[in-house]
Amino acid sequence: MDRISFFRDLAIIIVSAKLIGLLAQKLKAPQVVGEIVAGLIVGPCCFGIVGQSDYLSLIAEIGVVMLMFSAGLETNFRDLMKTGPKALITACVGVFVPLIGGTLLYLTFYGYDGIGTEHFFKALFIGTIMTATSVGITVQTLKELGHLKGEIGTLIMSSAIIDDVLGIVVLTFVIGLRSPGTSAVSVIIKVLLFLLASVGFGFITYHIFKWLDKHHPHQRRVPILSLALCMFFAFAAEKFFGIADITGAYVAGLILCNLKDSDYIARKVDINSYMIFGPVFFASIGLKTTFSGFDRELVLFSAGFVVVALLTKVVGCGLAARLLGEKTRDSLKVGVGMMTRGEVALIVAQKGLSVGMLDAKYFASVIVLIIVSSISVPIILKVLYKGDPMVQ
Repeated sequence: MDRISFFRDLAIIIVSAKLIGLLAQKLKAPQVVGEIVAGLIVGPCCFGIVGQSDYLSLIAEIGVVMLMFSAGLETNFRDLMKTGPKALITACVGVFVPLIGGTLLYLTFYGYDGIGTEHFFKALFIGTIMTATSVGITVQTLKELGHLKGEIGTLIMSSAIIDDVLGIVVLTFVIGLRSPGTSAVSVIIKVLLFLLASVGFGFITYHIFKWLDKHHPHQRRVPILSLALCMFFAFAAEKFFGIADITGAYVAGLILCNLKDSDYIARKVDINSYMIFGPVFFASIGLKTTFSGFDRELVLFSAGFVVVALLTKVVGCGLAARLLGEKTRDSLKVGVGMMTRGEVALIVAQKGLSVGMLDAKYFASVIVLIIVSSISVPIILKVLYKGDPMVQ
């Protein structure tokens, strides 16, 4: 693709992603679903107006880094540190069960040829995609039902925060483990070194930004420097520690999430993400998704992928909550509330494609999972909460 054609394709993606994204919102579906569908429509799957290119891939990569930086900024670190053992255990089990379930699903369909093989790592990555939780739909539903600030609503939110952190750790571990000549011990060492470096450098960086925030509140220099920090962490994580760039971006967001102006920084970053980088990233998922190899086996796999992804969250999180003393019905609420998948699942899938651990055809399975979970979770939660008194 030449430089001029790139600008044309960029214009088509931005307009189509926003229009179809708004249509999705009108239909009570997440806007990202519409942006993905836009990529399917203008891409090779339908009209073939826009094709993949290095330019678009680079913008999509920046988009995913900024999305993870925003996710870190929006994390309440104090709440994360105060979260009790109940939420921690719920999140851990809620990550472990889908990881095993997804791995076994892939091996059931495509066979097992031993631990440490390329085939095994692809199976493990399918499980990694299933670990992700996106509770945006759950939050909105609980708000409408008047139960967001209840005990179960708080447990769901706390577990989801920890789930995100654990999911990134699992992603980092799986990608590192797959690299030639690496062992589990070396991957753990790299992760620990990265965490230690992040704590040390993050402590210094936080106090520098805290000083800037105090002396230059609500000034654009702070978000600009914050974005530079995000890009540096993304670079350093992959260059020096072999950690996924999105992990570095997420950690950069965590470092700054307790600044007084963290919301201001997030809003400024989201302007760029909302206008160009985010739509290009989600549309690029559609551009890369292909149905050409969507045979009977892949249809069955996609159905199994959706069922296993939903059930393993209910079983993992719900069972953990039940064993920790919650009533059966409340445990189901926790499990169902953690079923939704969204941006994080797509980000993980995108990373798998870029490092060769996921085939493009499986994007269709992830998209179907997001749509099904986004529609089913609000309906099931309304049934489970029927008759319960509101708490707000």
